[in-house]
Amino acid sequence: MRAIFNQELKQLGSDLESMANQVATAIERAAESLRQGDIVIAEQVIDADERINDLQRDIDDLCVMLLARQQPVAGDLRNVLSALRMAQTLERQGDLARHVAAIARGRYPEPPLPEPVLGLILEMADLAVRAGKDVARLISTRDLELASVIQTNDAELDALHRRSFQMILDPAHDLSRQQVIDAVLMGRFLERFGDHSTSVASRVAHSSRAPPCPRRTTPRTPTRSTERLEPMTRAASDLPEVRRRPHHGGCGRPPGLTCPGWPPPRSWPRPRGRGSGRPS
Repeated sequence: MRAIFNQELKQLGSDLESMANQVATAIERAAESLRQGDIVIAEQVIDADERINDLQRDIDDLCVMLLARQQPVAGDLRNVLSALRMAQTLERQGDLARHVAAIARGRYPEPPLPEPVLGLILEMADLAVRAGKDVARLISTRDLELASVIQTNDAELDALHRRSFQMILDPAHDLSRQQVIDAVLMGRFLERFGDHSTSVASRVAHSSRAPPCPRRTTPRTPTRSTERLEPMTRAASDLPEVRRRPHHGGCGRPPGLTCPGWPPPRSWPRPRGRGSGRPS
């Protein structure tokens, strides 16, 4: 069973690497279609997104099967759950690449944006392409240094995204309504692509350098199951003193002794009346 489980984990890692490579190729070709105004490349990116979706569904089915049949724990469970979530993130990145290609195809044969707004969007696209390639290499090699590189790349992408708003709102560029919509959408798509890349990098780093189980350094606190039970019987001297009524002289015992009939036993009848708990 363990050999089968290791083989399935290897297949899961291979599918995840293939999906990351397809996403990197999709965003690269989407940027190329945007730069060159090539409708053929744009349509290829749109068609390739369906294959990414199919691969994501296959990874989901494999992860659910592993959880149900193998019931992994500890590091194996962490790897399966990380792969399940990373597949969803990569699928979303493929959708973002398709959206960029759809804008490039919709404005053919004219460029979607005039300069210098188009140059800024292409600069963001280049950073997105770099992020896609870094994520694919990170999943393949598990090199944690790439995780910090991806985060730095995302910070640059965020800065360009904020700059794009200033450029779009500048009246000197004289953008039409359609161009304003395209610029805002493409900037948002590329910025979200970088955010998803950071999410994948953080999950890979978490699964690769998970902290070990902490060792107990303090003595264990005894519980009821480990404590030694006290004996059910105790010495008569340890029992609480019973309050007895002073001798009233009617029981036949010498004066100075306590009356053995106090306190009264539970079998004695209780008084009737209001507040006694019994009907009067």
